[in-house]
Amino acid sequence: MNLLYSWLTANDTLSMSSSVVLVVTSFFTSMMTATLGIGGGVLLLAVMAGSVPVSALIPVHGLVQLGSNGNRALMTAKHIDWRMLTYFSLGAVVGAFLASFIVVQLPLVIIQFAVAAFILFLVWGSKPKAQEMKPAGRTLAGLVTTLVSMFVGATGPLVAAFVHRNNYTKMQITGTFASCMTLQHGLKAFVFTFVGFSFAQWAGLIMIMIASGALGTFFGLKVLKRVPAKKFTVIFKVVVTILALRLVVEALKDIV
Repeated sequence: MNLLYSWLTANDTLSMSSSVVLVVTSFFTSMMTATLGIGGGVLLLAVMAGSVPVSALIPVHGLVQLGSNGNRALMTAKHIDWRMLTYFSLGAVVGAFLASFIVVQLPLVIIQFAVAAFILFLVWGSKPKAQEMKPAGRTLAGLVTTLVSMFVGATGPLVAAFVHRNNYTKMQITGTFASCMTLQHGLKAFVFTFVGFSFAQWAGLIMIMIASGALGTFFGLKVLKRVPAKKFTVIFKVVVTILALRLVVEALKDIV
């Protein structure tokens, strides 16, 4: 019992009630992402920000999302566009490597506005007739989103916008997006470990949140199969747009 308490509270760093809220939130946000294609990661980050120390927020959230996206990718493996993932991976590795050397001088507000505008263009802008990104575009998507993730944090909406540029079914969108985000969060976990962050204290809570998220993903995918394809596409675009506008609001708050 004491061991479970220690695991859930990250060695008394959090209260038991806060830990339970995070575990339950992990379930519902994973279910949300599996059903709608996106959105859960950003919501989970917002909830975690209310209880997890700032120094641990991004790495702990990243590892939980690694598990959540990894579970979703495994459950939708037969729908993943492996060519997209391969080219995305090449760019992502280069982006992570460059990020370790580049110090961005641009204010966060400018980055937030730029990313929001780019997301809205990718989702609502005109698309090629084939509606399929070329290898160079897929590699560039991996590089840009991974590089930006080091400065903006949750880049799910940006990755989703790139994935949306392809002529995918609802299951392909969910699977391919999950696989790309698994890779990106994996690179983040590696970077945080490399710079010295210790996950040991948070390992128990992270594993329980990942398990809770896996359950949410399972139920979410059941719901997704019943959602009409056209309705899913509309909902997906609306949710991505809301998340992009959220970036704009955050940027305006910093200005005001």
